[in-house]
Amino acid sequence: MREYKPKTNAQKQVYYKDRFYISPQIPKENITDESVLKELKALEEVCRVAEAYVMRGTPIIWVEAEMIYECLEKLKALGYEVLSEMSAMDYLEQKGGFEIFYQLLNIREKRRLRVKIFLKKGEKIQSVSGLFKSANWSEREMYDMFGILPQNHPYPKRILMPDDWVGHPLLKSYPLQGDENAQWYEVDTIFGEEYREVIGREQRDSARIDRYDTTRFSRLGYEVGYGEEIDRNKEREKPICYQEEDGVLFVSKLDPKNSKQLEKRK
Repeated sequence: MREYKPKTNAQKQVYYKDRFYISPQIPKENITDESVLKELKALEEVCRVAEAYVMRGTPIIWVEAEMIYECLEKLKALGYEVLSEMSAMDYLEQKGGFEIFYQLLNIREKRRLRVKIFLKKGEKIQSVSGLFKSANWSEREMYDMFGILPQNHPYPKRILMPDDWVGHPLLKSYPLQGDENAQWYEVDTIFGEEYREVIGREQRDSARIDRYDTTRFSRLGYEVGYGEEIDRNKEREKPICYQEEDGVLFVSKLDPKNSKQLEKRK
């Protein structure tokens, strides 16, 4: 009998992936760069470093969530003056919180450094938009997508979704096809609820592809009218084509005759 796994997270294992596939783990390596070791020693003067290692050539440092502002302030003084990226990852089901990362860049020394914290559910962190201007939009996106709102942010407002949107779309508990509010949002906003039966629900599953759906997809070499029904048993007038004539040069054309279907995974 197979082991039962709880399905609390709607996006934990989506249907279009092999459920038996286990992604390989990137090995952790010891920090040997003398410059990074000096920076790490200086950083320990202002905050406690829980763990430090190297992954794919990038040093990664774990610090306590409540000391993130002081940590990044020190690293900025050490030359990491650019915050190129920051965001969060949902580990609510497994660990009861979020992993938040800050990707830093030292332009003069041509080095990158990643700072990570673990934020338990319900805890707060300080905004670092006062240190890095790029954090302003990144923190707004983190709030919009995950519901994590840093304290003392100058403009705590959604940045991608509408102000009246319900929920946070990148949480693993958020349905892949959207909830009731998501499936009717644009119809209700643009046309009104009275047009629900005329237009129908929105299809918000980005992984779903239906080659016979003529309202959302088209096939080169077999064009049909919008909404026209396709006879699945009818032979195509033209062979399948994956690129238009005189299309993008760096996209090579694929001839179905030369394609090969593998009998088993390598």
